[in-house]
Amino acid sequence: MRYIIILLVFLASCATPKKCCSQIKKAFKFSTFYVAANGGTSLSDRDVYSVSGSTLNYDTILTPYDYSLTMGIRKIQRFQYEGSSPFKDGTETSFSDAANVGRSPFEYLFEVDYKRQEGVEYFDQHHFLRYVKPKWFTKVEYIKDGFADIEYYEATQRLRLNGKKKLSFNFGGVTRLAEPYGYNPLEDWTMTTGDIHYTQLAIQEGYSIDVYNNEYKDPSGNIVATSSDVWNQVAIPTILENYVDKKRNELNTQWQHSIVVGFDFYHYKKNFWLHSWGNLMPYHYDDGGQYSYHNFVDGQWYDYSGGLILGYKLNKNLGLFIEGKYNKYWTKEWYDFKCGINYVIF
Repeated sequence: MRYIIILLVFLASCATPKKCCSQIKKAFKFSTFYVAANGGTSLSDRDVYSVSGSTLNYDTILTPYDYSLTMGIRKIQRFQYEGSSPFKDGTETSFSDAANVGRSPFEYLFEVDYKRQEGVEYFDQHHFLRYVKPKWFTKVEYIKDGFADIEYYEATQRLRLNGKKKLSFNFGGVTRLAEPYGYNPLEDWTMTTGDIHYTQLAIQEGYSIDVYNNEYKDPSGNIVATSSDVWNQVAIPTILENYVDKKRNELNTQWQHSIVVGFDFYHYKKNFWLHSWGNLMPYHYDDGGQYSYHNFVDGQWYDYSGGLILGYKLNKNLGLFIEGKYNKYWTKEWYDFKCGINYVIF
């Protein structure tokens, strides 16, 4: 909805509709809109056994199938090492999307992905707008990755050095908006030994425990476990996770203003290519807030990200590749990589 409103405001502000329509057509030219559905088998069902006196009890943990429903629009010019695909199915992992600069001055991506993975449902999003010039660039991005448990907005403006050469450097500022990472809601429930008063926490959250009859009920009165083993191994982790999510969602998001320096390197030949980029945030403004990340690390810290794409064809038969990206923001780390060797038999 926010993008529709922005588009309507943009259209309403145009003084010359014909010129405006021309600019819109130019912005969407060569872009791709895609909708896709994917699915497959997830984890196998798991039996949890317990013994009560001389009676053997067991519960079965069911894991439904995995699926994803993806919709998006993208306008990102492929690098020379990237092959073309006849269709976008929503499962592509293009590491080059995370680079600071692209091959076209104006590029964007808007993608939403509703999926279920290993029995857990996520609503992931990745959106960005990037505008690059030889002497500067700006980028606005929003990422929500449920599996990695990371969500933030980021806007950066930077000056570029050697912007038209293979190796370029950049520096500037970056502003991020995210939940107060570093805050631990379970800290108040943790004893000096490191153990957690999880039973008291569960009772406070509305759960009831009948040890004599081996009945463990949720706040709605539904039985969630019939043995202490299932209660401790299955129900308690879910209770703790829900409690942490609830307490984190009660807090306001935090602004984070930082200094950033980075680099980009791109070299391509038919038998060898190397594309790499990196970013480092060494200094962060402390606003003195109660949930500022400075309070959890006692001062400054380093946030950084980077990527590497390398391909080398040793001869007409043999080739190798290495691709990956890595991010470390606050307490969160998430990364993807792949590597391998190809041998073509003629």
